Amino acid sequence: MAFSLIQLNAAELAEIAASRRPRAFEERLEDDALPPAFVAARALSLLSAGVPELWSCTFLILREDDGRIVGGCGFKGAPKAGRVEIGYGVAPGSQGRGAATAAVKLLVASAFGNGADEVLAEVSPTNHASLRVVQKAGFRHVGSRVDEGNEHVLQWLASQ
Repeated sequence: MAFSLIQLNAAELAEIAASRRPRAFEERLEDDALPPAFVAARALSLLSAGVPELWSCTFLILREDDGRIVGGCGFKGAPKAGRVEIGYGVAPGSQGRGAATAAVKLLVASAFGNGADEVLAEVSPTNHASLRVVQKAGFRHVGSRVDEGNEHVLQWLASQ
């Protein structure tokens, strides 16, 4: 199954940040496929701070065989010292079919093609599906930390 990414524009991000579904995608959205409102708000904040679009915008994950939008992904900001962090999520009804792995691989290729040397993914140790995604996408486990939400996360890194 093939997947591609659709970059959201500022107006679409504003709709999602306000917990609304952008009309342009209404008919193609799987249930719970949109990124959370805080992700869209972060993207808008990064854009308004002048962070280049690639590093600040959010993408939707498109399942090409039927045109359905099954999830979202993106960078969490511009690379720092060559490292950029990613986030991703797939609608529950579409999980386990390769969408997250395909999206992560597309993000990694984009990051490397636009000057980043490393891509970081932080994953909860109990999120076994996401752990499989980063492993399939060629990431290696490099450590762990307690994040801003006081959650223990494992750090996974892809390098050029």
